Amino acid sequence: MWKNIEEKRQTYELLLLQQKGLIEAENHWLATLSNSAALLNETLKATVFAGYYLFEEGELILGPFQGRVSCTRIKMGKGVCGESAEKQQTLIVENVKMHANYISCDSAAMSEIVIPMVKNGRLLGVLDIDSSQIGCYDVLDQEYLERYVELLLTVFD
Repeated sequence: MWKNIEEKRQTYELLLLQQKGLIEAENHWLATLSNSAALLNETLKATVFAGYYLFEEGELILGPFQGRVSCTRIKMGKGVCGESAEKQQTLIVENVKMHANYISCDSAAMSEIVIPMVKNGRLLGVLDIDSSQIGCYDVLDQEYLERYVELLLTVFD
């Protein structure tokens, strides 16, 4: 994990700057989400999945991601992603094996954070990040990843 809180904060600050630079170079939503998944996967320690589920016709559909083969469709309210999308709030799950509503797509995932992507009151999807370590995510991750999603939302009409 992180050596200390300052290292974690600096990593997230750099992540935000890198994503801003990527958006300046390319602002098409698909290209942006694709590079974003790669950036998250390379930057965040112990990541086994970093990607997006996009809201379409009442369900979440797998979008750009980095990781192993994953679930392709998730119903609203089902799993951590569906729950986050339905509530339109960030969810942090310390230990996915203990979460009653968890959908197992990759046995390597031990903890998860999901951030809804909502623009002008409209759900666009969720950012889903899974770690191979229990208890990987906290309020600092939530703060920075919510800022990260806000930045990404600028590429959507």
